[in-house]
Order: sequence, then structure tokens, then C-alpha cells
Amino acid sequence: MVKTININLLPEDAEDESLIRRAVKASDVMRKCRYWNYKVVRKSIDARSRQPKVMLTIEVYIDEQLPVEAPFDPQLQQVGNAKEVHIIGAGPAGLFAALKLISKGLKPVILERGKDVRSRRRDLAAINRSGIVNPESNYCYGEGGAGTYSDGKLYTRSTKRGDVTRILKMLHYFGADERILVEAHPHIGTNKLPDIITAIREQIVACGGEVHFNTKVTDIVLERDQIAGLKTADGKNFKCTNVILATGHSADDIFELLDRKKIAIESKPYALGVRIEHPQSIIDTAQYHCDIRNEFLPPASYSLVSQEQGHGVFSFCMCPGGIIAPAATSPGEIVVNGWSPSKRNNPFANSGTVVTVDEHDFKKHGFTGQLAGLRYRRMVEQISFKAGGGNLVAPAQRMVDFTQNKHSATLPPCSYHPGLNSVLLNEVLPVEIYQPLQKALVAFGGKMRGYFTNEAILVATESRTSSPVRIPRDKDKLHHTQIKGLYPCAEGAGYAGGIVSAAIDGERCAEMIS
Repeated sequence: MVKTININLLPEDAEDESLIRRAVKASDVMRKCRYWNYKVVRKSIDARSRQPKVMLTIEVYIDEQLPVEAPFDPQLQQVGNAKEVHIIGAGPAGLFAALKLISKGLKPVILERGKDVRSRRRDLAAINRSGIVNPESNYCYGEGGAGTYSDGKLYTRSTKRGDVTRILKMLHYFGADERILVEAHPHIGTNKLPDIITAIREQIVACGGEVHFNTKVTDIVLERDQIAGLKTADGKNFKCTNVILATGHSADDIFELLDRKKIAIESKPYALGVRIEHPQSIIDTAQYHCDIRNEFLPPASYSLVSQEQGHGVFSFCMCPGGIIAPAATSPGEIVVNGWSPSKRNNPFANSGTVVTVDEHDFKKHGFTGQLAGLRYRRMVEQISFKAGGGNLVAPAQRMVDFTQNKHSATLPPCSYHPGLNSVLLNEVLPVEIYQPLQKALVAFGGKMRGYFTNEAILVATESRTSSPVRIPRDKDKLHHTQIKGLYPCAEGAGYAGGIVSAAIDGERCAEMIS
């Protein structure tokens, strides 16, 4: 007989197997049993009371042995001579689409504009140290996509879209810690993701698939509304009949290409704002109700939301113990993102804090049409660059000062390496962004003790929360509504957000191709 129980333990006790067994034995389900064993299937933190607890969901096997689980089998096969399916982009969607194609007996051919995951590091170093942006290799472009160097959070609400557990098992198969299979908010860490991404690519190649780096798609060849081929910047031509478009939310040139070729795209709402950084100790104190965080508790996070002046304002991509990174994809713009190493042991906590914008906001600034959101985003990023003063120095302001339109005479220490310039952010951000944001920060301070403080700093601009474009596709078969053989996929097409949901959508698109 198998029973599922929930037990709450002190953080230190939840790391002690003998104390877990004692708690299980004391539960009501253990009456009149001869022998038993257990398995933890879920682990989360309950910090609602003054004494945080670890919540464990446990399967108890009463009078029977623990089942012996067969090793996870991704069901991969040799496909070197099989029918080819081309994938544009080697982010989570592209890589997981490739693995799914291989399991179906099809050969994936991935075309990635950027470099392999390890070669990207030199370009990231140049961004951080010298403010030099390589338009083809940066925090967003390259093997693994934006997710590789932006934290590796695996939490998703996309359970209705596909099998989240399968994605987590696949990541574990390629080297992620097995803890991601039970934690409520699983996290890999930017320092560990490169090895996992490399292992996935090596498996794709070993099965007969192809991965082409430094291969930027510049044209899509059509014949009577059917995909016929792809052209790349280095003069190559790829004949193809099926293409999974998995380019991510920052591939502006792809959106512009589709628009020029009259391939249907749609402007969509998204969110834009700043990245806010606090000392991690402030967040720990607020969330765990303590002066010093228990060593058995992870660095605390938060999730905040408010409605202000007809706009939603919310925290996004919270990075406990993290770092703010320069995520621009072109010279002359400021884009910031956040990431955490696997231990989340840096002294700061940062989170995107963004305001929803839509076609009405775009139109106020003269932007209309299918690329209106893209033009709007680019406008704010370029204004931020000018306000920073160059070399990716970012405009910044203390939190309370920002709400009072007061210049910050000094700025607190910050993890953003290229540097900061103290400015009035209400002269950088559009009024429909900064006014709701000002009100929301005050409201957030009422919800979370210690949050509203001048020890916190706002760094502009957090603008790549999601794609400014949706590429329409058939609801059931997932191909483009106009072009046969074109499968718009994941974040760049407006159908996912984050590593897991992108991977799920990549698998779904691959499943549609035969």
C-alpha cells in the first residue's frame, strides 16, 4: 500500500534522514504496519510563520518495498541518414526540439547565429569589462540561448502545455543535480548550465544530428506559401521543407525579416521596467523573520504584484544571491538581466520589476503596426544607453529617491560590473512606465517589510521579459497560419517564457512534424 503524506520540519531537521524517518513513523498512516520505506517527492519552503519550515511531500510504502525505477530513457536513435528538419536557434526550445526529433527518427539540423557555449564566455567577458557588444554572441545569442547565462531557473506554471517532469528528467539525464526533480522551485545555476548544454549538443551530434554555429539565417525561401529553404549570412543555402523557428525574444532581425516578406506577425503586449537590487540580508530578514538566515535555508526570494494606473506591475525573474548582467544584443542600447550561481551565495538579491505595456502605449510615441512593440522597446533601451553615458554604464537611482523624483547623490554597492550613472529615472523611462512603478514600489513596501528602502537600487532597463511579437500558428498543428512547414516556437514566437516552458514548446512543435 502506498500513502502520500505531508510533514513539516525545521530546516536543519529536513536534512537529517533519521529525523525524517522519525516524523514519518509518527504519522497516522503508520499504524499496524510490519515494515515500510519512503521517498521524498516534493520539497518546498513555508515561511509564512515566524519559524520557517520545510514542507516535504512523501510517498510511504507500507508493507512493500520501494519500487525500483528504471533509468530514464530519452529514446534516442541514430538519424544520420534520416529526413532532415531544420531548427533556427540553439536555445532550450531548439535543443529540446532536436532531441524530440531524434526520438521520432528524424534528423535535426540546428542553425545558430552565435557561438558554442564555451566560446561565448570570451564575448561575455568583453561585455562586462569593456562594454563591447558582439551582435552575434552575447548574453542572449549563442548556444543555450539567454537561459544559459541568466540563472537556470526551472520553475514554470506551464503544466497544461506538456510534461514538466519529463523536461526535468531530461536535464537530470544530461547532468543536472537530482534535486531539481523534487524541489518546488528547481534551479540549476549559471555556473553549471554550460556543461549540461554541451552534453545535450554532443548527444545530438552523436545521434547524427547537425549543429552549425556562427550561422545566421538572413532569408527564408518560399515557394507558394511553403518553406523551401534558408539562406545564411555566410552564403550557405539549406534546402528544407520543415523549419522550427526557435530564435528567442531578442531576434529583432528575424521579426523584421518576416515583416518584409509579408509573413504574418502580430504586435503583442509585454512588460518593461528596471532591475532592482537589494542586499540579500534585507530580503532574508523580511521573508524569514530573522536577523540572520538559518544556514539550512536557501537565500530568500519574493514575488510581488500590483495594479497601478491601469497597468500591471510585477516582479520577474527573481535572483537570490545573484548578479545583474548586461544583456544588450546591439551597440548603443542598455539591457539588464539577472542570474545566480548554483549556490546563490552572492551578497545581493535582484529582480526584474516591470510594467505592462500595449499598443495604446506604443501609439503614444508614434509606433504603430506589427513591429510597434519592438520599436518602443528599442527606444527605451537607446535612451537608457545615452543616460548611462556609454560603455554599457547603466542609469540608476536609489529606490526611495526614485519615488520622490530626487537625484541620488550617491549609489549603493551594486553587482552590475560595467558601472552605474546616477540619474533621474523619470527622465529615462516613459511616463506610462515610471508613474505606475513609483506607486507600486510604495505598495510593495507595505506588503514586504524592509523592501522600500534607499539601500535598494533601480537599474535600467529590464526590457527582454518576453517577445514584443507573436507569430500566429494553428492551435492544434502548431504550424504558421500562412506558411506551410514553418513552426513558430517558444519565447520568440510569443508562446513560452523560461527554460522549461520553452523546452516543452520545442518538443510540441517537433512532435507535429513527420
